Amino acid sequence: LKSSGLAELEGFILPTLRTVVVTDREFFGQHVLTTPSYVRKRRRAQSKQIDLNKLQPGDFVVHRSHGIGQFKKLETMVLNRTSREYLVIEYSDGLLRVAVDQMGTLSRYRIMGEGKPALSKMSGATWEKQKQRVKKAVQKIAFDLLKLYAQRAEQRGVVFPPDSPWQDELESSFPYQVTPDQLKAIQAVKQDMELERPMDRLVCGDVGFGKTEVAVRAVFKALMGGKQCAVLVPTTVLAQQHYHTFKERFAPYPIRIGLLNRFRSPAERKTLLAQLQTGDLDLVIATHQLLGKEVQFKDLGLLVIDEEQRFGVAQK
Repeated sequence: LKSSGLAELEGFILPTLRTVVVTDREFFGQHVLTTPSYVRKRRRAQSKQIDLNKLQPGDFVVHRSHGIGQFKKLETMVLNRTSREYLVIEYSDGLLRVAVDQMGTLSRYRIMGEGKPALSKMSGATWEKQKQRVKKAVQKIAFDLLKLYAQRAEQRGVVFPPDSPWQDELESSFPYQVTPDQLKAIQAVKQDMELERPMDRLVCGDVGFGKTEVAVRAVFKALMGGKQCAVLVPTTVLAQQHYHTFKERFAPYPIRIGLLNRFRSPAERKTLLAQLQTGDLDLVIATHQLLGKEVQFKDLGLLVIDEEQRFGVAQK
């Protein structure tokens, strides 16, 4: 039903006939609005700078010239009849006072893993040597990535066929309305898959913005092209969630799906790996165990990495 100047209605009631008409969209809990029901907020990148209002005694900081120290307190000193505030930073070999107006030399320490970091030593060249080692390691990774992408640029990727009738059927079965951002991402991914060059595409979006549906359609397209697929996730819980999602969406089709995580018994793991190698398994949802050297595919055509920031450069 449509009315001039009004949003398109879904279900309706006919009191005279004692009849209520409910659409499939309302049944599945979808509400179509003429205007967005949310305002997308972009996350601000976390600053490296020190916020004096948030700095607490015991917090770790990094000095540009001296390395990792621990903030102890904020104290006021009078020099030449001038009062100035200083941050007192503890190092393994003493205390360092940094004037508040020179806080640009300090940055926040980002904790990597568990445990407290070792305090640096102000004297000596230990911190400079450590920075040089990190710099060389970063340069090596950059060189390796450049070499890798140069090799990929020379390779010919899999050219997947256009959408099949089953593809259209699967996409029509999605019980929600695809958002404009979703549709744009889906179309871009499909276009990449139909080109000769290997695809490297990053799909970004906050939680609940429908990235999984983009992956579902891309995986299905690859499977319809006769290739195996893998979905790599960082946690066991997320692997289980994706496994149920893909099983539900692909239930009407002859697609064999496996789950590889730490809860699989040695016998189940052995069987699953053998099926991947022989091609008896079409799709595997897996955690870091997928990165093992013993994992071999018969004909892998698409790899989806969920939450790619949770994986290291070397792993990717």
